[in-house]
Amino acid sequence: MTDRMRPFSFHKLLTWIVSEYAEHRTVFGIPEERFIRNTGVEPVSFFGEECALPLGPAAGPHTQLSENIAAAYLTGGRFFELKTVQKLDELEFEKPCIDALDEGYNTEWSTELSLSQAFTEYAHGWVLLHALKTLFDMDSPDNQGFIFNMSVGYDLAGIQTERMQHFIDSLMDASRHPAFLNAIEELKAFAADENAWPSAPDELKPRIRRLSKTADAIRPDISRSVTLSTMHGCPPE
Repeated sequence: MTDRMRPFSFHKLLTWIVSEYAEHRTVFGIPEERFIRNTGVEPVSFFGEECALPLGPAAGPHTQLSENIAAAYLTGGRFFELKTVQKLDELEFEKPCIDALDEGYNTEWSTELSLSQAFTEYAHGWVLLHALKTLFDMDSPDNQGFIFNMSVGYDLAGIQTERMQHFIDSLMDASRHPAFLNAIEELKAFAADENAWPSAPDELKPRIRRLSKTADAIRPDISRSVTLSTMHGCPPE
């Protein structure tokens, strides 16, 4: 097991999705028949946003990378507590950090990515879910249907550092952040370049072309809510 996470480029994720679906009718190994679409369940409201299903992954190693967020979305997740970030973003951990022979022990206590990498993954995940919704008709087109909830820790002093404040501000409004803007532009370019998806099934091609319109409608406020994370056994003060 490698001791470093190496995120994929946004373009790689898009080509991966389309080519895998064309060949196997799966996305990230998930068969299309397992996709959770248009459930007919009445949406619920959290923090002023509508969520198509009150389900989703809690913060953990599985909400660090955009493709894992996408996999959770395809299988019914609509509320995403993103992996906790903190001011110390260059920690070293023994790998694997989870030992689960019969009981699970997670010895890794915050994101394994730097703050800038974490933001990029969350921005990519945000744009990617909008793309998946268009490609596979996941939920009602009348509303977004999913929510990103950021998680920050582990004390007030750390959260108030300049880098952490920049991270939080960027998730609240990514309209000028290069990672978000680049993902939007890459989605548009992908939609316009048929050479980028030569193996796409005929039924998917018009939806790929619509991704440009999808990109224009993606909101830059990636997260409107926050979960405060403290260390286990943290004293009240």
